[in-house]
Amino acid sequence: MIIEAFKEFYVKYKKINALLLDPKVSADPKLVMDYSKELASIQEAAQIYERYLEVKREIEELKSISSSDIKDEIEDEIERKEKQIINLESEALRLAEKMDPNADRNVIVEIRAGVGGQESAIFAGDLFRMYMRYAERHNLKTEILYSHGTELGGFKEVIFSVSGKNAYNFFKYESGVHRVQRVPATEASGRIHTSTATVAVLPEANEVDVQINPDELKIDTFRSSGAGGQHVNRTESAVRITHMPTGIVVVCESERSQIQNRAIAMKILRSRIFDLKQRQEREKQASMRKNQIGTAERSEKIRTYNFPQNRVSDHRSSFTTYKIDDVMDGDLDEIVDSLRKWETESKVELSGR
Repeated sequence: MIIEAFKEFYVKYKKINALLLDPKVSADPKLVMDYSKELASIQEAAQIYERYLEVKREIEELKSISSSDIKDEIEDEIERKEKQIINLESEALRLAEKMDPNADRNVIVEIRAGVGGQESAIFAGDLFRMYMRYAERHNLKTEILYSHGTELGGFKEVIFSVSGKNAYNFFKYESGVHRVQRVPATEASGRIHTSTATVAVLPEANEVDVQINPDELKIDTFRSSGAGGQHVNRTESAVRITHMPTGIVVVCESERSQIQNRAIAMKILRSRIFDLKQRQEREKQASMRKNQIGTAERSEKIRTYNFPQNRVSDHRSSFTTYKIDDVMDGDLDEIVDSLRKWETESKVELSGR
């Protein structure tokens, strides 16, 4: 249960309260302010856990009553208390999600074909359509920022934005390597192939989050081209921006206007830099704690889509469903719910240390 991870906050809350009663601490205004601030940040979590302990204790007391005369009443009361535990678990989950600083952000999703040639590009296209339907199911707005399609309807690369309420919370678990096992449309002998596509979910950053020095940018322009290398127009509307300190390169040629392409490229660049900084900070924190939880980094294989077995398995939460058609049609809610419980419990446990 996620609420069990709140024990760390409860213990810390009691410890800080005791420290605030220490004359040496109370005589130091700065210490009082620092401890009071930390106390306020964990108070809600500590109180949820304290209430959880109270209800558990009440259940144990009820179970210890041996009177047969009020057996039915005792069972009804135990059932009511157990429902309180379920409600407290929901509160804990809600609070754990609020701890994510990116919770209210929109996202930029990047999908790239991986291992498997044409089949990996087709699979990238399948993932793209899956996410479009997933966003639609949750009333989220999507916009394609860049795409490099293939003749068979797939994508070597496609980048799109997702905006709306809780966009980041819906998509944040999708970063990583997605693996597909099936007979490709291009396979004449009927053999099952394994291919991959890579998904990166970037919290959308603004100019306040990431300040980019124009002197650190290398900007190139060139002519946009379509399939087969045919020029879409005769002007150099496509833009390539290189951020020299990080080596991040963004190319955009989806619009006819160079100004529009540059604006989109800067939007993507800003989010990639923001994402890089956050990943570096997570790695630093994990190293300090000497403990690393799965974080859905792009090199991490996170999910397998096995079409012959009608199976989708997420390797982080160990969740498996045999409704692959529903999943590919954007019904990811069961998978995301399993990941939400798995990830938030791990995060809260580490944050409480």
